[in-house]
Amino acid sequence: MAVLLVGASLSSVAADALEDIKSSGTIKIGIFPDFPPFSSASSDLSIQGYDIDVANFIGEKLGVDVELVNVTGQNRIPLLNDKRVDVLMSVGYSDERFKVIDYAAPYAPYYIGVIGPAAMKIENEADLAGKTVAVNRGTLEDTSLTKAASDDTTIRRFDNYSAVIQAFISGQVDLMVVGNDVGARVLAEQTDLEPEQKFQLLTSPSHVALNHDEEPLKAALKEAIAEMMESGALNTSSEKWLKVPLDPANLVRN
Repeated sequence: MAVLLVGASLSSVAADALEDIKSSGTIKIGIFPDFPPFSSASSDLSIQGYDIDVANFIGEKLGVDVELVNVTGQNRIPLLNDKRVDVLMSVGYSDERFKVIDYAAPYAPYYIGVIGPAAMKIENEADLAGKTVAVNRGTLEDTSLTKAASDDTTIRRFDNYSAVIQAFISGQVDLMVVGNDVGARVLAEQTDLEPEQKFQLLTSPSHVALNHDEEPLKAALKEAIAEMMESGALNTSSEKWLKVPLDPANLVRN
């Protein structure tokens, strides 16, 4: 009996996230539900976008179903750490985040920009003084803005990107700090406001993220992204959703 108990204990210790995913037949992938062109609801209410293409490829590569889990900038890392999701999409690198999560592979270009009306002169971080700036709470944009802002910069944090954009276009704030993906949509749609990108705060490609010490899952995720790159599938998604060919140089963190 003692031998059986020891064997069971060792088996439990050896279990890992990849084994659990394959055993359950499902990988739970955390996504932002309103994050075009990476993820958003289509006319038939299905979720589509660049992240969804990558998520589905990962599921296909692992031979499991994909369960998309809606997350926010505030709860997604706790959900990952609590193992309520297996991986996260659209995660930019930061040293602070690396203390609590791991990164498998970069798969999309991403940089954080300060956006404001063309008439407003903003050239660098010093010009944020005295300004009111909108940002999505708990995101890498929030962390980057907090580091760059002076004591007399007013940061207004919102719970989603739609609220950040609305605060900006309605004049509740002077500026907003968002990723190039969200920023491109605003620049294209808000012609009356004449918004423009003033300067970049950070360049960091989007990664698939997972918990630390999950090396088999990390290797499988890296292999899936590499296959998408080599086959041209990732470039196809980039041209479809981001409207530009994928440049591998933009997947290198500065």
